[in-house]
Amino acid sequence: MKLQPDKSNNLTINAYGEGWIEVNGQKFDHSLIVSSLPGAAPKAWEVHRFEALKSENFETLALSGAELVIFGSGQRLRFPQPAWLRPLIERGIGVETMDTPAACRTYNILASEGRKVVVTLLLET
Repeated sequence: MKLQPDKSNNLTINAYGEGWIEVNGQKFDHSLIVSSLPGAAPKAWEVHRFEALKSENFETLALSGAELVIFGSGQRLRFPQPAWLRPLIERGIGVETMDTPAACRTYNILASEGRKVVVTLLLET
C-alpha cells in the first residue's frame, strides 16, 4: 500500500537557517509573518531587532482572524513585554513564544491540523 502525505492549501515553512526562512519554496531573508488563514501570503514583518519591538507590531496581528499567534523571538528564546501583547489578549487570541526554529516547526503542525494560526518570525539583521 502506497501512502501519500495529506496535501495542504496552507502556507508551509519548508526550511530555515540562520538568517533565512523558506515558505512554499520561496526563500526570505527578513522577518516574516506567515498565516494559515485562507488566501494568506507571506508578509514582511518590519522588525529587525528584538529591542525594537513595540505594541504596534502586535496590533495588526490582533485583527488577523487568528485564534493563536506564535511569536518566534529569533535564535534564542526571549519573551515580549506583556504590554506588547495586550491587543491580542484583549481579543482572546492565544499567544505562544518560542525561538524562531521552534516557531517554524510548531506553525507547520498547527496549520496542518487546520488551526487558524499566525506566526511571526524574527530574523535579526
